[in-house]
Amino acid sequence: MSGEASTCPHCREVILRSAATCPACQRHLRFAAVGNARLARASICPLSVDGQIRHSGNGTDWEYSVLVEIHDERDTIVARRVVGVGALRPGESRKFTLRVEVLTPEASPLAR
Repeated sequence: MSGEASTCPHCREVILRSAATCPACQRHLRFAAVGNARLARASICPLSVDGQIRHSGNGTDWEYSVLVEIHDERDTIVARRVVGVGALRPGESRKFTLRVEVLTPEASPLAR
């Protein structure tokens, strides 16, 4: 079924069941995925956002939380996760990247 979730056995992240490699740890999930000399599935990236924050250098440390929310067509929250937290000392910076990759599941045993 399209969109069905599974857990990566390596890093324990929730991923798509149809994935041949884990998008989080990038390790192979099936022996067949390593051995097959087939072309990778076509994907598009309809959303990619890069940003950076830099501590102004004035005052005390800054604490930050990276929050991701997914909303459906009725603007109901489907998922809300804190994906990282940390602190910036004066003069430090952090770069953040958000990507949404869209794949078409293959009609193969790996996608089932």
